[in-house]
Amino acid sequence: MLDEDPDLVSGSFQEEDQQEFTLRPQSFGEYIGQDDLKSNLQIFINSAKKRKEALDHVLLHGPPGLGKTTLANIIAKELNCSLRATSGPVIEKQGDLAAILTSLEPNQVLFIDEIHRINRVIEEVLYSAMEDYCLDIMIGQGPSARTIKLDLPRFTLVGATTRTGLLSTPLRERFGIPLHFDYYQPEDLKKIIVRSAGLLNTNIYDEAALAIARRSRGTPRIANRLLKRARDFADMKTDGVINSEIVEETLDRLGIDDIGLDRLDRTILRQMIEVHQGGPVGVSTIAATVAEEIDAIQEVVEPYLLQTGMIRRTPRGRMVTSKTYQHLGIPEPSK
Repeated sequence: MLDEDPDLVSGSFQEEDQQEFTLRPQSFGEYIGQDDLKSNLQIFINSAKKRKEALDHVLLHGPPGLGKTTLANIIAKELNCSLRATSGPVIEKQGDLAAILTSLEPNQVLFIDEIHRINRVIEEVLYSAMEDYCLDIMIGQGPSARTIKLDLPRFTLVGATTRTGLLSTPLRERFGIPLHFDYYQPEDLKKIIVRSAGLLNTNIYDEAALAIARRSRGTPRIANRLLKRARDFADMKTDGVINSEIVEETLDRLGIDDIGLDRLDRTILRQMIEVHQGGPVGVSTIAATVAEEIDAIQEVVEPYLLQTGMIRRTPRGRMVTSKTYQHLGIPEPSK
């Protein structure tokens, strides 16, 4: 029977352990990976709770899909307070941010996703709020205009960004706890996949989970997405059991190769070789060549290509490496 196979991970789980049907971890105990970051953060949180003070402001930065939003929710739960969430592009006026800040409760967590996209003028409202816990508001116009100062409760701002370099220096330096997210190792991703399979009531073999992990670009969000697609094929072919053959067929149909490169990655690399003779070529030219947004190239595609050694940056632009020619099966021109 399937249940007797030691390599098959059962998809059953305790309903009381899942208050909300979500793959997001709900506590530090469930949060897998980022061990150094998690260990330090637990100390900071416990210290703040012991002093009965608000946690210092936290900046979470790293590539997308690594768990920044998840960790923000866990921070709020560990502090036994509610989370007020918004994002940089949503805050269009100083009044919008002022309304959010004045509605906060003592020690509450305010989470701003994509904080690097806040307008510089609006950003100035945050300076006094983060440092002095007060808000300067202008009332009236012209000669009769006056400024009043409103006291704010001590709160914790958790900002998340994929591009730290776009944050202004004054804002970045006001975060007392900057935390950088690293890409996940396959073993950690495998644990995440096994946990997610349990929440999805899906049985998966260990080697199948590891195969997905190795081709998930070091990113839990991608790992969970591939798991769901493998589950779709498994439901139709193996009564819901995900084995290595199902994983191979799923990833092959999705155009994901043995090191995690997808069709867009390979298209970019081929264009760099065939159109630009391997480079150097600027990122804007790459984006125009493949009809993609520059931000998508810089935030999603390029980091993994750099990590896998497929491209390298030079002062004149991006260039492919010898590894790229080998992987794509293209003869490398003589230098």
